[in-house]
Amino acid sequence: MKFSEYGDKSASLIVFLHGGGVSGWMWDKQIQHFPHYHCIVPDLPEHGLHSDDIKFTIKGSAELVINLIEQKASGKKIILIGFSLGAQVIIQILSMKPYLIDFAIINSALVRPYPHIEKWIIPTIKWSFPLIKNKYFSRIQAKTLYVNEAYFEKYYEESARMEMETFIRVLQENMSFRIPKAFKQAETKILVTVGEKEKAVMKKSATDIVASHLNCQGVILPKIGHGFPLAKPDLFNDMVERWLLKGDLPKDYRVI
Repeated sequence: MKFSEYGDKSASLIVFLHGGGVSGWMWDKQIQHFPHYHCIVPDLPEHGLHSDDIKFTIKGSAELVINLIEQKASGKKIILIGFSLGAQVIIQILSMKPYLIDFAIINSALVRPYPHIEKWIIPTIKWSFPLIKNKYFSRIQAKTLYVNEAYFEKYYEESARMEMETFIRVLQENMSFRIPKAFKQAETKILVTVGEKEKAVMKKSATDIVASHLNCQGVILPKIGHGFPLAKPDLFNDMVERWLLKGDLPKDYRVI
């Protein structure tokens, strides 16, 4: 697993896990904000500009991240922060290693599988896949994820490099994921967030995650869609820092 490392290597460890269709660059603003932490930003398999012999699965990615943490943590406090696909990987990690992680922030994780996904996803992707390499369509997609102009070329380059088989595999993993039974055993303090403007299934997923674990807090973020860390990085960073240090959250966030 390829990763980048930043900050104070003697401090608590934060591992940032990106969403599908992007890579570690989505956390640039967080890396700048948290130099007083030991920050690690992996690229999940089959993401980013590198080709990878390892095929993406949520469980396989969780195993790789666990191995990386066990190599790097050295008795430190461990914090996981994930968005979308990366947030699903966090749920899997907590289910596999219930005593490993101290804090986890799960942002916009889908845990309600789409029905009959195997029947419709392959024909749908085969029809729509050429659009991914279309720059105009890519701009529309980038806008929905709050990818700004400074990062668009990187986003487009990575999207255009993705093979159809990879795209299908990532979507199948994402849209069939459900909360593992062992998740409730995790000893981690967990914050679950979802945007007010996200789809209903995402809000229901956030509610499901909070209901499945006694250590979960959940909030709905006002006026935000799918992509809080990119849409409002300063606000995201402030929320993370306040929650980690004081355990509190802004009063205008609606509790789940």
